[in-house]
Formats: sequence, C-alpha cells, structure tokens
Amino acid sequence: MSGYQYPLRADWSTEEVVAVVDFFTKVEQAYESSVEREEFMKHYRAFKQVVPSMAEEKTLCKEFEESSGYVAFRVVKLAKESAAGDQLKVKQ
Repeated sequence: MSGYQYPLRADWSTEEVVAVVDFFTKVEQAYESSVEREEFMKHYRAFKQVVPSMAEEKTLCKEFEESSGYVAFRVVKLAKESAAGDQLKVKQ
C-alpha cells in the first residue's frame, strides 16, 4: 500500500470506492512502471461513472496529486493521445 491516502467521499458505495481506488492505482502504475492503454481507459471510464462532473474530477485529482505527487491528468491525456494496445508510461 502506498504511503498516502486516496481522495474518497463518505457517501460513495463500496463499488464506487473500489472504482476510484482502481483508477488512481492505474495512475500510479503509469508512473512507476507502465499500464496498458485499454486497461487504463477501462478504469478511467469506471471512475467517470462515479465522478461524472469535471469539476469534481479536477478536485479529486488535485487531492491525489498533493498526496502522491502523481498527476492523473497527464496519464489521461497520454491515454487519449495513444493508440489501442500502447503501454502508458509517464516520464518524469
């Protein structure tokens, strides 16, 4: 487990918490090793089901960045610019 907390909300269901944590775990993976684009996008789509609002997405991603140092937006942007089957790896 990482040494920081994931940005979660008390009113989310267990399934919603799992979807959000899985998304942020894939963001970490893109920084620490690599993640397959389709796998990442699957988790991003599940995250967007929980957090459809762009404003809330930005708030959660900012909280995650402040806690972890990882910028979720960079991975999402990389995924959207990549082709199917690509491995996502954020170069720091």
